[in-house]
Amino acid sequence: MKTFTEIFTFCLLSILFSCGQSAPSWKLVWEEDFNKDGVIDPAIWSKIPRGRSDWDRHMSDYDALYDVKGGHLILRGMVNPGLPGDTMPFVTGGIFTKDKKGFYRGKLEIKAKFGDAQGAWPAFWLLPFNNERWPNGGELDIQERLHGEAVAHQNVHSYYIDRLRKREPKTSATTPINNGEFNTYGIEMYPDSVVFLINGARTFCYPRIDAPEEELQFPFDKPFYLLLDMQLGGSWTGPPNPDHLPVEMYIDWVRFYEWK
Repeated sequence: MKTFTEIFTFCLLSILFSCGQSAPSWKLVWEEDFNKDGVIDPAIWSKIPRGRSDWDRHMSDYDALYDVKGGHLILRGMVNPGLPGDTMPFVTGGIFTKDKKGFYRGKLEIKAKFGDAQGAWPAFWLLPFNNERWPNGGELDIQERLHGEAVAHQNVHSYYIDRLRKREPKTSATTPINNGEFNTYGIEMYPDSVVFLINGARTFCYPRIDAPEEELQFPFDKPFYLLLDMQLGGSWTGPPNPDHLPVEMYIDWVRFYEWK
């Protein structure tokens, strides 16, 4: 049962921050700037292990897929160079904050640029810190970009959307980016909505609504962990073109803000 303070805070924040407006000001409370060459902080980040889904079937801990230099994290996708015991044709690098750092009720931004390759699928996204199974726990896609497109895709997933097939309120946006340059991708997480941003401009908002399946419709007011991954292939992108590889993603920084 929620306490009076929790209920009061929720109601107040719902009035102040909704799809109609954003927080008036932000306070930077955490930053990852990747300024230590060769170092990925193990207290915050882990390499993403291989799985069976489209997005993680090529994940590998191969050192050549990861680099930190010049103030950037570099994640790569490449043709498998013949790694012992690895029969996958391609290997990719990705890191996440799973079981280490969660993000909740604030603004998260990532500044990055992408290389071009047929089948490339770099992504920044959020999954529930409590590891609630998909799609019940929800998924927030801050950025997905395919091949060498000059657009980014941003999406919301949940049981309400993916299993009950509800498409209202709006669940996604496709927005132009400055191709070949650094862009900033963001999300603002409120008790009653999530707002998506590119280069500081709002792209779309997904609100909590009065629905019979309320907990399924808006499972987003809780901590999430962050994934940064250089994916290759899958049903959405189609097979990678080996002649276009290796492909790289450069991440300048990750920042998290709380509202003042």
